[in-house]
Amino acid sequence: MTTNLAKKIKQLREKSGFSQGYMADKLKMSRPTYMQIEKGGRELTISEAEKLASIFGMSLENFLAGKEPVKIDIIFEKGNKKKQTKKDDIRISVPQEYKEKFKTTFAYILKKVGGKPNVGMTVLYKLLYFIDFDYYEKFEEQLTGAVYIKNHYGPTPVMFAKIADEMKENNELEIVSTKFYQKDQKKYFINPKYSPDLSVLNAMEIKHIDDELERLSDLNATELSDLSREDVPWITAEDGNPLDYESVFYRTDKTSVRDYAEHNL
Repeated sequence: MTTNLAKKIKQLREKSGFSQGYMADKLKMSRPTYMQIEKGGRELTISEAEKLASIFGMSLENFLAGKEPVKIDIIFEKGNKKKQTKKDDIRISVPQEYKEKFKTTFAYILKKVGGKPNVGMTVLYKLLYFIDFDYYEKFEEQLTGAVYIKNHYGPTPVMFAKIADEMKENNELEIVSTKFYQKDQKKYFINPKYSPDLSVLNAMEIKHIDDELERLSDLNATELSDLSREDVPWITAEDGNPLDYESVFYRTDKTSVRDYAEHNL
């Protein structure tokens, strides 16, 4: 492995805030073995390179070429239209309406199931993903309007971190690092004094969220991640890029939630 690639791996790891132990665990190797990779003393296998590229949200080609990951900027704006422009990076303008619906849906999920021991960051990502994409498949409309990208976490809502940080600053949310079955887990707890504004969601949307939570909220992070990776929006997206809502209409029986026979009657 070239020295430049080894240095790039270290830079990407540090920029992402990952520890060497975390990387070693993801690559299923010891920490000393992983350290040899960052020092340029150990060659990568193809499967290891593919895994590293996925962790950093990159295509294998761009990873091996030492390119920077695609950067996604989220800007909250007033208005009712979401715009996306792309050159090397992706810039997404999110209407205030969608921001409020995402925040309310996130808070509602935490109120309902956030106390379950399995519900950490990764599970929340997947619950939000299936709530949004299942709603689109069933009703051909967006619920929160969130954009999800393909990375090593699985489908990841790009608004999540910014919304969570804002809520934490406003004392609406507490974020705690803990363990679940010896694995690192980030938990999110709503301030009991904070009540989400449910008026931004209609009755059909709330029922849909409740149905999805009943169906999925007892699954662990691995089970939900595996299910999302079998879904057509994930399969057809490129690493580090947004998932296409329209692709839900090509789902297989494994993940489809719409009764198309009934719909066509």
